[in-house]
Amino acid sequence: MLTRLFLFVALFLLPVSASAQGVVSAAEPRAAEAGREILRAGGSASDAAMAMMLALTVVEPQSSGIGGGGFLLHHDGRSGVMTTIDGREMAPASASATRFLTREGKPMAFSAAFPGGLSVGVPGNIRLMAAAHRRWGKLPWRRLFDPAIRLADKGFIVSDRLAESIAGVSRLWADFPEIRRLYSGRDGKPLRAGERMRNRALAKTLRAIAKRGPDAFYSGAIGREISSAVAAAKHNPAQLTLADLAAYQAKERPPVCAKYRRFKVCGMGPPSSGATTILQMLGMLERFDLKTMGSRDPKSWHLIAEAMKLAYADRDKWLGDRDFIAVPVAGLLDPAYLRARSAMISPDRPLGLYQPGTPPGADARTAAPSGEVPSTTHFVAVDGDGDVASMTSTVEGPFGSQLIAGGFVLNNELTDFSFAPEKEGAPVANRVQAGKRPLSSMSPTIVYDESGRPILALGSAGGKRIIMHVAKTLIGVLDFGLPAQQAIALPNLYFSGPATLVEEGTFLAEMASQLSRIDGVVTRAALTSKVNAAERTAAGWRGAADPRGDGVALSE
Repeated sequence: MLTRLFLFVALFLLPVSASAQGVVSAAEPRAAEAGREILRAGGSASDAAMAMMLALTVVEPQSSGIGGGGFLLHHDGRSGVMTTIDGREMAPASASATRFLTREGKPMAFSAAFPGGLSVGVPGNIRLMAAAHRRWGKLPWRRLFDPAIRLADKGFIVSDRLAESIAGVSRLWADFPEIRRLYSGRDGKPLRAGERMRNRALAKTLRAIAKRGPDAFYSGAIGREISSAVAAAKHNPAQLTLADLAAYQAKERPPVCAKYRRFKVCGMGPPSSGATTILQMLGMLERFDLKTMGSRDPKSWHLIAEAMKLAYADRDKWLGDRDFIAVPVAGLLDPAYLRARSAMISPDRPLGLYQPGTPPGADARTAAPSGEVPSTTHFVAVDGDGDVASMTSTVEGPFGSQLIAGGFVLNNELTDFSFAPEKEGAPVANRVQAGKRPLSSMSPTIVYDESGRPILALGSAGGKRIIMHVAKTLIGVLDFGLPAQQAIALPNLYFSGPATLVEEGTFLAEMASQLSRIDGVVTRAALTSKVNAAERTAAGWRGAADPRGDGVALSE
């Protein structure tokens, strides 16, 4: 009996038992199918992730695509090495600190800033893809484009979600004839759910990149189309030159990791604020026994809300592109600093005023929030060798800048910069600068157990709420002991000033009155999310997708 038990335990712990079959998870079913197709063809997790990124350009253009950028986390199943690649969009050489100021020197309204050329950053996803394929690709470069080209060429049925996005922004398209034409039906009206959409211009673009490699995107006809679309925009024309495109590089960055209880949680460093802010929250919460309290205790959510508000206060002041400013990541995650921040959290009353702290190694600056809007997408792939790819990709707001080049949407990512370059006489960390990458909340994450095995990979859409969606899911798995699918389904939480926002229609909304007695002002709100994940189980890797959206997880 003891021998059989020993064998059972040994088999359970073998890494191969949890990596014999690949899995993908994406926010759009046809993108997930593209990833599974690539895995079944012998592709790596990285190959599958890049095929999903390309397919999402076609079927989820409102959220992401090759006209935008992203962050990739990659775990190598053989070496155990984690690598992170920054494919975030970059401000062109013409960008200055006054880019989003009016003639009177006041910050522009977001609604005036995002449509047109002024908001477009140099796209990074194709350079990111090339870097990933060089490192971990198994299939030929061209093969990764096949699913997306088929979808663009032969067409696909417009989903309810895409139709809703088109209807929501089509009122802006009177001055954007290219996107209006692309997303209109035969009757000239905005495409409706159930109609078939073809995008032959995008199919042509994808074929060119598949044949000629990434340089085909950053030069030649496609590069000229990007530059011309930005310069000829009726709203906010701007300069984004072929030199800007040629100068773009996807950069390998050091991952940001910290221990949380018995786990190691890793994510993307600056210009992403995701990992640093999430790890701050977790570090402040570690002294509380959330496991014993459980997910149905209002005190658990009060503690999470307090840590959230303190961490976001630090985010707005200290995070930015570390190629341009000193970002005190080590100080923000310093255990003594986090203990001091955590000591501000009371289990039975709100702090009320949530100011940034002064972490070790910080220089003088002021806080100024950025203007991210809820959009973006996330996808995860795990292959049979145990490689894990977790990537968040975006064009920023719905349909980005509303500009089209080569059949794809151009991002409005530069509106993620803080519009005011100074505040209270001090420089703002996230101000606009030529060649700089705007602060992001994208939070691709991989979690490791005590033996160094990856056990969870996840990320989300949702603008600045991304950080909180991921943190909530991590707490659901690591503290409340829930499977990833159930952790994703937990109520979403956010804030507006000192008020706590709870997701309407959930058990957290039902206990809002109880929560308000210890947390102060609590407001029900529509806090949608698109979390996608994969988790290691005794039976192998298993995918999970947010029940609030169309996402699916598929096994190889």
